[in-house]
Amino acid sequence: MSIEQLITDCKKNDSKAQEQLYKLFAPKLFSVCLKYSRNYTEAQDNLHDGFLLVFEKIHLFSFKGSFEGWIKKVITNYILQQYRKETFLNVVDENVTEDEVIEIDADGISSEFLIKIIQELPDRYRLVFNLYVMDGHSHQEIAELLSINIGTSKSNLSRAKLILKEKIELFTGSKIMPQVK
Repeated sequence: MSIEQLITDCKKNDSKAQEQLYKLFAPKLFSVCLKYSRNYTEAQDNLHDGFLLVFEKIHLFSFKGSFEGWIKKVITNYILQQYRKETFLNVVDENVTEDEVIEIDADGISSEFLIKIIQELPDRYRLVFNLYVMDGHSHQEIAELLSINIGTSKSNLSRAKLILKEKIELFTGSKIMPQVK
């Protein structure tokens, strides 16, 4: 069955089509959920609840553009909305240091370790870090997505990088030298 037919059937609330669509996209989207969630269990919950929202809103997909891109955006926005409801995104001190580029020799550092230390970041830092570094959003876009101002986005990114740098240095036992852009 084609993806177009699956989507059409999902728009008709066909449970078998919904199951197939879930099985097709869940592995890819779980990595998105894992990136924005505090831990594995929360990522599973976000994936499940995100798919419920996808099935609720699938009638809005008009077959223009990538369905995978659309579904990723729906689930990402769902997760961000959950965090927006919390108060951790309040304004913080906006004295922002210059954006640093940190060169890391990835030998000896597993992707599992990197995911783990990113997940350990405080929520506001993790969200901004992922949106900026992993997904390529600008600080303006992040400010709009999280309902914060640009300075807060920059400050949170700077602090996230500092925390990650310290954890990597502790893990590797060597100092990472920042390079100012």
